Amino acid sequence: MGADLAQDALDAAAAHLGEVLVDRAAARTVAKLHAKIRRQRPDHHHKRALDLVREHDVIGHEKLNTAGMTKAPAPKPDPAGDGGFLPNGAAAKAGLNKSILDAGWGQFLGILTQKAERAARRVIPVDARNTSRTCPVAGGGCGHVAQENRVTQSKFQCTACGFVENADTVGTLNVVHRAGLVLCAET
Repeated sequence: MGADLAQDALDAAAAHLGEVLVDRAAARTVAKLHAKIRRQRPDHHHKRALDLVREHDVIGHEKLNTAGMTKAPAPKPDPAGDGGFLPNGAAAKAGLNKSILDAGWGQFLGILTQKAERAARRVIPVDARNTSRTCPVAGGGCGHVAQENRVTQSKFQCTACGFVENADTVGTLNVVHRAGLVLCAET
């Protein structure tokens, strides 16, 4: 009977060891996948930055405050409750923050600036305010700035002159125009 107990104990220990080894192998597999993903982002940033530097002498971009963009929303105290709080959209903001940080905009712009300096190219950060709300003079628009110009997330329609275009295209035209103004002011 003692031998049976000893054998049962050995079998239980072997089963536990097998589970531990499987858990360790799974953990190693997950760690390898995370390491691969961690290497892919900078690799992609380096490749895209090199493409931009090879194709353009001057590169303009919006000067983004990613630290401010990813800040947690302030809590909203509940005026009716004792120490309670109203919903402040923190869960939705957390998802947006994760997306912004996951894209690695700051890392990409740092790599782009570094590669541009080595290749004697210019990187010009421009003020991001109202780039998608301003009717683009460079695209044949009037320069009118209004929040109402953004009809939807993707559609731009100037309320002053009627210019219609994709909002991303309008933002790009305005960034290029502002970068050109910076260049003109320097000469």
